[in-house]
Amino acid sequence: MTIGTKTKIWYNRFMNILYCGDAGISRGVLVSILSLLMRAPKDNIYNIYIMTIKYEGVKPFSKKTAEFLDELVKKYNKKSFVKLIDATEVFTRNLPKKNMGSYFTPCSMLRLYMDKVPEIAVLDRILYMDYDVVCRGDISEFYNMDLDGIEVAGVLDIYGRRWYHYHGLLVQDYMNSGVMLFNLPECIKTKMFEKAVKLCATRWMMLADQAALNKAINRRKLMNRKYNEQEERPRKDTVLHHFSNNFKFWPYFRVQKVKPFEIDKIHRVLKIYEYDDILENFEKLKENL
Repeated sequence: MTIGTKTKIWYNRFMNILYCGDAGISRGVLVSILSLLMRAPKDNIYNIYIMTIKYEGVKPFSKKTAEFLDELVKKYNKKSFVKLIDATEVFTRNLPKKNMGSYFTPCSMLRLYMDKVPEIAVLDRILYMDYDVVCRGDISEFYNMDLDGIEVAGVLDIYGRRWYHYHGLLVQDYMNSGVMLFNLPECIKTKMFEKAVKLCATRWMMLADQAALNKAINRRKLMNRKYNEQEERPRKDTVLHHFSNNFKFWPYFRVQKVKPFEIDKIHRVLKIYEYDDILENFEKLKENL
């Protein structure tokens, strides 16, 4: 839209967001949602979906917690909502058999079943985020990008990009699955989700859900790392900060794990204090989980 001599881009402020997991992700989801509410423009409207399952050894995400989160987002914008989806039936109908005993819970693969969930399959696009992703700014430009002919938009994995290649040995195209924008009609048309589920059912893979998605995606759009910063400290332009596991080599090799709700570690280990206002609200609200 042109106003005078200046051109202004109007973004769609309705955004579909997806989290997947069991009861264990509730603290992370609360911090992640608080960051969306406190760091992005106040007029953003979030349609937040949480997929969970009731399965052997899995404690599902709580309905009570989802209701609390729904009340929370409505305090910021009454048009926003949080909806809990029980995906047990679609999951058990097509079990990822070869990867059920992996390091991660079966819930890590729930996003692969989006096409079988009526409430989600009808959407035009949805932004999936891991429970340990914190928002630092407006995600509108990322969410509203042109996805014509594209199945998924995401960011290269900081480690896997060096080892996994799908379009030639010199081409870096292995995406981290912690932040992915799905063009649902295109994904359903190409049967991308079905391919990924079949891979998980028939072939053991390291990081099964991420590997399956990368193998099943035909057309991907690689974005700037600011939309999924996986290093332990964000950069100046970081929009989405992903608290993923990091490898440390000094003084000895180890995997460093710091999650956004672990306030002491964020201060002591990472020396990060910019999220303190978000975490202060988290401390006040976490008893509702």
